[in-house]
Amino acid sequence: MSHFRIFAASNILAIAMQLAQRLNSVNEPQTIKMAKMSRELKAKGINIVDLSLGEPDFKTPEHICNAAVKAINEGYTKYTPVVGYPELLEAISIKLKRDNNLDYPTNQVIVSTGAKQSLYNAVMSIVDPGDEVIIPAPYWVTYASQAQMAGGHVKHIKCGIDNDFKLTPEQLEASITPKTKLFIYSSPCNPSGSVYTRDELAGLADVFKRHPQVIIISDEIYEFINYRGHHESIAQFDELKDRVVVVNGMSKGFAMTGWRLGYMAGPREIIQACEKLQGNCTSGANSITQRASITALLSDLAPTYKMVDAFKQRRDFVIGALKKMPGIKCNQPEGAFYAFPDVSSFFGKSHEDIKIENDQDMAMFLLNHAHVATVCGSAFGDDNCIRISFATSMTNLMEAMERIAAALKLLKPLTPKGEPSI
Repeated sequence: MSHFRIFAASNILAIAMQLAQRLNSVNEPQTIKMAKMSRELKAKGINIVDLSLGEPDFKTPEHICNAAVKAINEGYTKYTPVVGYPELLEAISIKLKRDNNLDYPTNQVIVSTGAKQSLYNAVMSIVDPGDEVIIPAPYWVTYASQAQMAGGHVKHIKCGIDNDFKLTPEQLEASITPKTKLFIYSSPCNPSGSVYTRDELAGLADVFKRHPQVIIISDEIYEFINYRGHHESIAQFDELKDRVVVVNGMSKGFAMTGWRLGYMAGPREIIQACEKLQGNCTSGANSITQRASITALLSDLAPTYKMVDAFKQRRDFVIGALKKMPGIKCNQPEGAFYAFPDVSSFFGKSHEDIKIENDQDMAMFLLNHAHVATVCGSAFGDDNCIRISFATSMTNLMEAMERIAAALKLLKPLTPKGEPSI
């Protein structure tokens, strides 16, 4: 009897561990994985400079924190409406008109627990199994996994460094088919820092006008981290506005990563669908964060611009340092806080028993040998590159660039027999 019980228990465990097949297409994001590995090495006493995560190192501005304290004292500690507080929806509507000249009434806006949830809600509300989802590469790691979870067929368009990692109208036209349902992109772009101009967006818009079945998700979370000046949204084109979903949030421009507040504006039908979906998973976003976000959106943006000035100085230093390293090829990021250098010239080189065959090898070499955490470019759809975040102090960046430069000098070409040259 005891053997039967053990056998039965093991069978029950085996049945219980048969997880949903949709998870097979989803991996742990490389950004999170590298940050985790960095923390593990730090715990062992190794001095790691972590350039893996895209998180501003600035504190949330004081007036925003004060608004959160005020909200607690005033009793904003109850459940919130699924779509968000009416006052916050109004603040977002005002912001979109003020900064982007976009008219979205409050019934076309919804608040979520971070921009990632906003993206997830939109993708799950739009994509059916078998629908094509076009994503220009490089792209943020989660776009593809969310589309795959929805059952969509992801079609990547490679946008190389020679074109500043930006999609051309010709590439877009050639990729759209009758099955294409959704297009997802970001500007400013994570990971490349590329920023689309109005003329470039107009060229893409002309293509989309010929394909009315395609819905567009425009991820604008890095809107304020923009070194060109005025941000341009593809939603500005009247012929497309009824099928554009604008996603944004508080994390990057207001140094509010841990507060978890994202928002979306778009067609009423999609907003209603997202409300239904969100009501069945997380319900409304954090009450205190919502009250603080009202203050953030409607107050003086001077702290944001001061932060952007610091990022620009760091950008200039990092790109300047990378361009001095033989074998590194860089674009000039005009937004966000990332460098995305092409490191493919080092593939096929080695140091001692370490061989660099691809971008993942390079990221691991820099982590274990230079003790600098980066992220492999293949996580973002470009296996020639690595991503370097400069959302950290200048002291850290100076140390990291010195370490990377020294490590790269150690890499030597392999001989015809596959041994490192001397």
